[in-house]
Amino acid sequence: MKGVYVASACVIVIGIYLYAANAYFYHRIHVGNLVFPDTEHSYLIPGAGGAKTYAALGDSLTAGVGAEKYTEAYPYLVGKKLTQKNTINLKVFAYPGLTSTGLISGYLDDAIKAKPDIITVLIGTNDIHNWVAAFEFEKNYRTMLDRLTKETPGKIYAIGIPYLGSNAALLPPFQAYFDYKTTQFNAIIKRLATEYHVTYIDIATPTQSLFKKDGAVYAADSFHPSALGYKSWADIIYAGFNR
Repeated sequence: MKGVYVASACVIVIGIYLYAANAYFYHRIHVGNLVFPDTEHSYLIPGAGGAKTYAALGDSLTAGVGAEKYTEAYPYLVGKKLTQKNTINLKVFAYPGLTSTGLISGYLDDAIKAKPDIITVLIGTNDIHNWVAAFEFEKNYRTMLDRLTKETPGKIYAIGIPYLGSNAALLPPFQAYFDYKTTQFNAIIKRLATEYHVTYIDIATPTQSLFKKDGAVYAADSFHPSALGYKSWADIIYAGFNR
């Protein structure tokens, strides 16, 4: 009987810890009080040649949360690099908290109507944190690629989900679990990118060690990137455009 009491107590303590660790993560995000810099949703970036439309689809990472102004967000930085050849009309179809389901229902139609020449999709972080099953994420991602490849003329880039959450924000075992789910979801994205003949860009592997510890690549919540973090992604993404 004593063993049962001890086991029950252990289960209760573990449950309390997991609840507190999960709550701590969202508390960090809340008290970080980050700004939402994408106030315009459309940005004309003058360049050397004729105009091209670049549609950036995603969640808070594409909306630039963590940067002080949208010119520091990765889509704008990528668009700026593209001005070596063209004037870029950047259209942002992103909002904090979006899952793949939310992106489809709230933004996909408008992105298609924009008839973009260049498309980036970075979605899945919130699916992971909202415990969306891998098969559901795969179904949604397939829907996005199916429609984008059939209904737009654009060159599509499927961007892998980054490893996010420093040791200051994600307590054990959550960082290990979310890393595992990021790897799992990225395998889905890469496989579907191959199936639909679109370019997969891996920003997770080259930046994993950089984002594992708290530091200058993070904003105040130790989860969303800072301007420096977004720049590291933009450099990788633009290099992926030119492979």
